[in-house]
Amino acid sequence: MTRQALTMLGKLIRIGRAERGLTAQELADRAGISRTTLSSIEKGAPGPEIGTVFEVVSLVGLRLFESDERMLQVYNFRLDEKLTLLPKSVRHAVKEVDDDF
Repeated sequence: MTRQALTMLGKLIRIGRAERGLTAQELADRAGISRTTLSSIEKGAPGPEIGTVFEVVSLVGLRLFESDERMLQVYNFRLDEKLTLLPKSVRHAVKEVDDDF
């Protein structure tokens, strides 16, 4: 499922690049990455850093989340509220050892 999602994202990036009339080298230069890294992203490789992928997504005008920036801020604020209510860490209950022989 992850591979399929990465492949789809790569295709969307390639379409966005083509719709903007950018060559692969031009987009790579704008993103500050090599042409090889851009090729990996467009092929859906899992290796490139997520921040780099998001930068490329932004440069081709692709929206991964809410298209309205205000709504995105509201949603992000709600996530912060939810995280505040959740425990800071998850710990599994420690089983008591029955060492009474």
